[in-house]
Amino acid sequence: MQLPFRLLIDSCVSGLTVAELRAAGFDAVWVSADGADPGDVAVLARALEDARILVTLDKDFGDLVHARGLPHAGILRLHGFAAREQAVQIGLTLNRFGADLLAGAMVVATPGRWRLRNPTL
Repeated sequence: MQLPFRLLIDSCVSGLTVAELRAAGFDAVWVSADGADPGDVAVLARALEDARILVTLDKDFGDLVHARGLPHAGILRLHGFAAREQAVQIGLTLNRFGADLLAGAMVVATPGRWRLRNPTL
């Protein structure tokens, strides 16, 4: 049984990826659908408020979470994937680390490797 993943897709992620995720049945909201990007702090706050895993390409979210201690509802950062590979990689990562992400972990996915940082208890 697949976990009920609610995703907030950062504006830096391809619109094609968002469409592919939705077609696959994911509850995916794209930041760019609302117009201008409100900035990383606002995006992170929205994901937390809406209880959505944030999917991004932006490494700045790691700084916001780990250096500044901002709360979040799970972050999946993709690094090194072409736009046409992103949706598949998101699905693979959610299958492998979905429970961790729902528990507030941060996962960085790179070709052939994942890095998991569990939330501080």
